[in-house]
Amino acid sequence: MPPTKKKTTTESQPWLHQHSREIQRFGTIRQFPVALSMDARMYSCERLNQVLADSQILYALYKKHHWLMRGPTFYQLHLLLDKHAGEQLELIDALAERVQTLGGIAVGDPRHVAELTRVPRPPDGAEEVPAMLSRLLEAHEIVLIEAHDAAAKVVGQGDDGTNDLLVSEIIRTGELEAWFLAEHLVDTPLVRTDETVKTGANGRR
Repeated sequence: MPPTKKKTTTESQPWLHQHSREIQRFGTIRQFPVALSMDARMYSCERLNQVLADSQILYALYKKHHWLMRGPTFYQLHLLLDKHAGEQLELIDALAERVQTLGGIAVGDPRHVAELTRVPRPPDGAEEVPAMLSRLLEAHEIVLIEAHDAAAKVVGQGDDGTNDLLVSEIIRTGELEAWFLAEHLVDTPLVRTDETVKTGANGRR
């Protein structure tokens, strides 16, 4: 018997390699019925996107340093940095969704993020552990400075929702994570106090 010819179908074939014109430019907003003026929503989206860009770089730094961690505190810091990274990822999603809720476009492409961020680029290789922790703290402070200022300004625009996000989530989480990091940079004796060194093991001077 001659071989059966295979039939092709386009009924369930996905339409691949599609392209489109840009239907909303970055930096513009749509009209949404959220009881906020266009100017207020535009301003909030600009400030939120700056925090979003810096937070995405902070998240990437956490993951990089989580992978590159080393030394006697490797296990504890490896886990801590990954925990913080997970928390930052949740904040990133909340920030992006707030921008979208206001009718804007959230910055998402890593190459666009790199153009907007104010967080300095680290070396491509590994640094010593204290330097990696310090770099994370500096990135946190950049995010917190922007978040504090934006939170105060959007209140004047009547945007309570953005203020609540910045204060209740971005600032409070960032402050807590910065505290955990900073305490790892305290130069403290591990097995004996400085006073013990001065007085001797028997407690006599």
